[in-house]
Amino acid sequence: MSSIFRIDAPSSEDLTAFHRDGYVTFPDVFTDVGRAGLINEILNLGHVREYLQALDSESSGHSDHKVYFVRPFNDRGPWADALIDAPLITALLRATIGSDYHFCHSALNLAPRGTRRIGFHQDHHHWFHSNPVNIAERDRWYIQILYYPNGFTRGDRSLSVIPGSHRVSPTKVVTPEKLLAGEFDDEAGRELVVEHLELPPGSMVYLNARMFHGVEPKPLDSPQVFRLFVIDIFKEAGPPHRHTQEIPSEWMERAGQKRRKMFQREPYSPNCWLETDST
Repeated sequence: MSSIFRIDAPSSEDLTAFHRDGYVTFPDVFTDVGRAGLINEILNLGHVREYLQALDSESSGHSDHKVYFVRPFNDRGPWADALIDAPLITALLRATIGSDYHFCHSALNLAPRGTRRIGFHQDHHHWFHSNPVNIAERDRWYIQILYYPNGFTRGDRSLSVIPGSHRVSPTKVVTPEKLLAGEFDDEAGRELVVEHLELPPGSMVYLNARMFHGVEPKPLDSPQVFRLFVIDIFKEAGPPHRHTQEIPSEWMERAGQKRRKMFQREPYSPNCWLETDST
């Protein structure tokens, strides 16, 4: 099987940007054959075909279509499976987290025309959240790897970020509104402003889960029928995330030693949160 990515490792500039901004983009990083293979195997999944057929049966201007969302994304073909430990992914994780990390969970998303905006938020499990905060986990690494096989243009289900917001301490008082009002600029060491991204097909974003980000709506007149999105989450070894997925037995059966290490972790339970704080 051909390589899914054009490169096997990040540059020093990539790593500097990630630590400075809380994310780094890899535009057009998929090989042509890898991107086509990933799209083809996803769109040919039975449940995805049914969803797309329902889209086709409605008028193109219909606004009531729900986002197609599957978590965990276990029904992975060879190309999606290759994302888990492609050389580029392994190199990035080792350069940021170190060697002791786990595969946490994954998701598949198709957003049709009319999909609403997602406001600014961060996804670190042990920041302020409706669930308790585990202080021991709060400063550990949670990495989100976002894949966009068909890309996005600015304002059309595009990703928006607040670079540097990952440096702000996780407490209840931290909100997107206060971040953008300048109340935490000193802590971040920079002016916190919104950056609206635009990425070509076959792009990837490597993101610190502590960084605030949002997603723009998908206009009814978008030339793109849907935006395709795959995400894999990795975390530093420790108690599981609330969405830590159960590894399918077939994944474990065919896993080599390195994959087994990524996959072997305890399932989530409320007892994972033994040291909590309401701040």
